[in-house]
Amino acid sequence: MKKSDLLRFMNFWPPYIGSGVRVKRIAPDLRSIEVEMKLRFWNQNYVGTHFGGSLYAMTDPFYMLMLIENLGKNYVVWDKAAHIKFKSPGRGKVHTRFDLDVSQIAAIKAEADEKGRAEPHFIVRILNEDNELVAEVEKVLSVKTKESATSPTASHSNRNNG
Repeated sequence: MKKSDLLRFMNFWPPYIGSGVRVKRIAPDLRSIEVEMKLRFWNQNYVGTHFGGSLYAMTDPFYMLMLIENLGKNYVVWDKAAHIKFKSPGRGKVHTRFDLDVSQIAAIKAEADEKGRAEPHFIVRILNEDNELVAEVEKVLSVKTKESATSPTASHSNRNNG
C-alpha cells in the first residue's frame, strides 16, 4: 500500500468505522499521526462516556505501522503488549498524537541490530477537547531483525507473537 493511501484506508477500516475513530493527519514520513474520536451513541458506555475499548482502539496500530515504515524491510515489528489507565471520563471529542523522532528510530534500530531484538515502550496520552488527560496507554512493541525472526533457532511462537 502506498503511504498516501494509508489515511484513506484507515478511515474506512471497519473497526474504526464502528468505533468512530478518525485519522486526521499522517505525516508524509510516517513519523507523526493524529487521531480523534467523537462521542456517539454507538461508542459510549452505560454511563454515557467513551467506551474504554474504543479509547484503546484509537491507539492500537499506529506505532507498529510507523516503525514498520521507518525501520525498513530488514525488521519485523509487532505489537507485544498494552496497558490502559483511565484518568477521567471521556466526553465529547477526544484526540491523541503519535510521534517518532529520528533519534528514537536510530536507537531502536541499533538495539535490534546489536541484540537481534528491541522492545520499545511508548506512552500515548488521550486528551479531551480542553487537552485534559482522559487515558494513558502504554504500548510495548517487539522489533526483531529479519535474520533473528526467521532463524531456525527462533521458536514458532516467537516468530508469530513477538
